[in-house]
Amino acid sequence: MASSTSTSAVPSPGGEWPGRRLGLPESGKRSIARPGRRVAGIAVDWAIASAISAAFFSYEGFATLVVFALLQIIAIPLASGSIGHLVVGIRVVPIRGGWVGAWRPIVRTVLLCVVIPAVIWDADQRGLHDKVAGTVLVRV
Repeated sequence: MASSTSTSAVPSPGGEWPGRRLGLPESGKRSIARPGRRVAGIAVDWAIASAISAAFFSYEGFATLVVFALLQIIAIPLASGSIGHLVVGIRVVPIRGGWVGAWRPIVRTVLLCVVIPAVIWDADQRGLHDKVAGTVLVRV
């Protein structure tokens, strides 16, 4: 009889899970942030950017995008994540560890704002914007 003491999710066929190739755990702290958290985080960030845009720029579309980008570029190096990331319990970290730095949030955000790189994912559920920037979204 097999023991059921493990609290991790059932692995996909072949024993693989998003983040395994990166040395990340299957679930829990520092595991890959799943799509639901990512969507919720970006929705929070977009709502904040929309509110600021409405208050100061008459909710002009380009202004909203610029505010969104600035919030990302400022918050990621300072807090390891945007306000939306922090609210849903995820962080942006460099693959090699350490501080995310100044250039990674800029590259990541520019590609995120273009949208297409953000919806192209690899087997580890990393968007192209994260791959180019050398970052990954993980749970805290």
